[in-house]
Amino acid sequence: MDKALLQQLPKMDVLLTCPALVEAQSELPYHALKEAARAQLDGLRRGILDGSITALPETAVLAQAAITQARAACRPHLRRVINATGVVLHTNMGRAPLGEEAAKAVYEAARGYSNLEYNLDEGRRGSRFSHVDKLICSLTGAEGALAVNNNAAAVFLMLSALAAGKKVAISRGELVEIGGSFRVPEIMARSGAHLIEVGTTNKTHLSDYRRAIEEQGAEILLKVHTSNFKLIGFTEEVSTEDLVALGKEYSVPVFHDLGSGALFTDQVLGVPDGPTVEDSVKAGADVVCFSGDKLLGGPQAGIAIGKKEYIEAMKKNQFARVVRIDKLTLAALEATLRFYEDHALAARRIPTLSMLGATREELRLRAEAFAAALTEKLGARCTVTTAPDTGEVGGGSLPGVPLPTWVVELAPVNCSLDALEKALRAWETPIVGRIRHEKYVLDPRTLTHEDGEEIVRALDAILK
Repeated sequence: MDKALLQQLPKMDVLLTCPALVEAQSELPYHALKEAARAQLDGLRRGILDGSITALPETAVLAQAAITQARAACRPHLRRVINATGVVLHTNMGRAPLGEEAAKAVYEAARGYSNLEYNLDEGRRGSRFSHVDKLICSLTGAEGALAVNNNAAAVFLMLSALAAGKKVAISRGELVEIGGSFRVPEIMARSGAHLIEVGTTNKTHLSDYRRAIEEQGAEILLKVHTSNFKLIGFTEEVSTEDLVALGKEYSVPVFHDLGSGALFTDQVLGVPDGPTVEDSVKAGADVVCFSGDKLLGGPQAGIAIGKKEYIEAMKKNQFARVVRIDKLTLAALEATLRFYEDHALAARRIPTLSMLGATREELRLRAEAFAAALTEKLGARCTVTTAPDTGEVGGGSLPGVPLPTWVVELAPVNCSLDALEKALRAWETPIVGRIRHEKYVLDPRTLTHEDGEEIVRALDAILK
């Protein structure tokens, strides 16, 4: 230990008067700068005591290190991440990214006042539901529509408002649990509905529902789409059409929790085959609930559509205020829904649909161009190749449906894959890919052109 070095450490008040730290106070909080300066001094002091530091940095260098540390501490914890995994609706990364127009709509709604609950035509109080309910009805053909903050809320509101105290029949194979331990049986119990299980885990017949009505007095038939898993093999389920026909025979309403449902079956939209809102409405379901931030490609929201009498009852329920949608989500949702009035435009301007619609050949060309840019920049520091692969939709949407893709594979020369993966996650704009077959893999399906340029910059710096 060099006691002289300890005596040479600058005092805190002296360090804080360094020109660089004084200037930094115009962009960073003084408290953050002070804490960072103290941390720098404490680190030097520990290093001197254990003998690992034998010379002090210049005060200007120390001040700059404190500024860098303070800037990192003040950086938003929730921030943009580059998703190179190829999973389009990555739940851990926020699911559907908003389109540019939707993001602009959010900014406009956030930067000042809005007509959230003000009727501009009549000059009096209005309803926040009015901004999207007519649009949703126009797009789906439903009589009524309601948007809340997520689909779990929509389902719970539907059950609380329409099924409390009533017997609800549901297939045992549809008593699912989704993320966050949201279990259908438990949410039904909390809503006040009385559960009647019909059929078996793998097979449920129409006759099972019929017996539930005739012998157990079922007053509602509930169908839940098993969004986050796929049951294959010796299985059978009752279609929405058959369930609705049975419901009409006994005057029993049919509710459908669609989970992650696309609005339409349309090849232009590029959505893989799966249950759609259009199908459920045409089948005649009385109420249909689905998510806004999955195959729809919008913000997190829960959308309920159906017969006007049921939707109005949901709007009047006290719980509707608890889960009501906020102005920023409304702005993004409306902007996203507007594109669905033109399917070709939606396929181009809604990022989720654009990603899902990309063909393997398109992705091969993008992967090869990306690989060429990386090879030119990285040279001998990294072996870059391309290869066919398979991705997934994600977000509990269309489990088991493969997305053919083409990826870029990296094999760094003087860096382990684990170290590379960690360094990319620690980049200023974190980059998340995946490791497969002893290579670091980047899938261009979920990357923009700007993302690609940032990845090139990151790898160039890291591999140096």
